[in-house]
This record gives sequence, structure tokens and C-alpha cells, in this order.
Amino acid sequence: MVQNNNLLNLITKFFSPNVTRIRLVLREPSNLPNLLTCSRILVVPLIIALLYFDSRWLNLLTAILVVLAAITDCLDGYMARKYNFESNLGKLLDPLADKILLLSTMVMLVHLQRAPAWLICLILCRETAVTGLRSIAAEKGKIIAASAMAKYKTIFQVVAVVALVIHYPFLGADAHAVGSFFLWIALFYTMWTGYSYFKETFALLMSE
Repeated sequence: MVQNNNLLNLITKFFSPNVTRIRLVLREPSNLPNLLTCSRILVVPLIIALLYFDSRWLNLLTAILVVLAAITDCLDGYMARKYNFESNLGKLLDPLADKILLLSTMVMLVHLQRAPAWLICLILCRETAVTGLRSIAAEKGKIIAASAMAKYKTIFQVVAVVALVIHYPFLGADAHAVGSFFLWIALFYTMWTGYSYFKETFALLMSE
């Protein structure tokens, strides 16, 4: 009985401070955008695990998770702008969460032979390079905002990933063919915006 009480006390001491911190975070509205952003990162392991099972209904569930994660991307940005909840942490986490979500899923699609490896490698290299460019520009006090074409790029990537995750015919459409089509469009926008980022960054750095 004493041992059980000691164990209960240890568990209480461990969890009580963490529960209190979580409650404080949830009570502060300005933290909501960052919580939504973190949710996109936290869902990635679940998406990866589900993709290991080649099941029509699990694929559909995984696609729904990707869509919901994409919706949180729009929602956290809207909340941050509308209610002035923008923060340096949010500016860092938001694009990082997008890349972790989409690129991790794309790598799994290569593993499942639903997407060509070379094409995903190009997208991965572009995203990594742009992240590096933004970091260099930030060190110089320069901010490189996302362009309208970059937003289209993200939309096409999400559509392609969702369709390729579904994979099987759905609602009378060949999901894999639809995903492959949008993946090529996403590649075009990805490479074009990557070139624009490089051009803009070098122009900013050379102007100093």
C-alpha cells in the first residue's frame, strides 16, 4: 500500500506541472496559431505509420489527415494576421511544419512507388535550398515573403499528395493519375518559385 502511494505521488509530481503548463498555454489565445502549427508536425508520424498499410480505407483516412493538416496551415495564418498573434516562433515554425508534413509524405510515396524518386528529390532540394536562403537573408535583416506563385505551389503539392495517398480509384476518378498530373504541375511551380527566391535573395544581398 505504501509503495502504491509513493508511486502515485511520483506520477502526480511528474504530470502536475506539465498539465498546469498545458492549461496556461491553452488559456492564452495568442498561442493558438503556434499550437495549430505544431499539430501539423505531430501528425506526421501517424501519417507515416498509416502509409505502411496498403489499404483503401486507411489511405482515405491518411488523405483526410493531410487535408486537415493543410487546413490548419490556412487557419493559423488567418488567426495570426487577424488577431495580431504573429510571433517570431510562428514565423519560424509555420513554413517548417509545411515542409515536414509534405516532404515526409512525399518520401513515403516514393517508398510505396507512387511517385518518381528523382522528381521528389528535386522538390526536396528546392525546399531545403529556399529554407537556407531565407535563413541567410534573415541574418542580414532581410525578410523574403512568400509570393503568390509560392502559395499556388503549396496548393498543387497538397492536391498531388492527397490524390497519390488515396491511390485507388475514388468517386469515379483514377486518384493515382490525378495525383501524378498535379505532381508535375507542382514540380513546375516549385522550380519556378525556387528560381525566383534565388534571384530575389541574391539581389537583396548584393544591394548591401
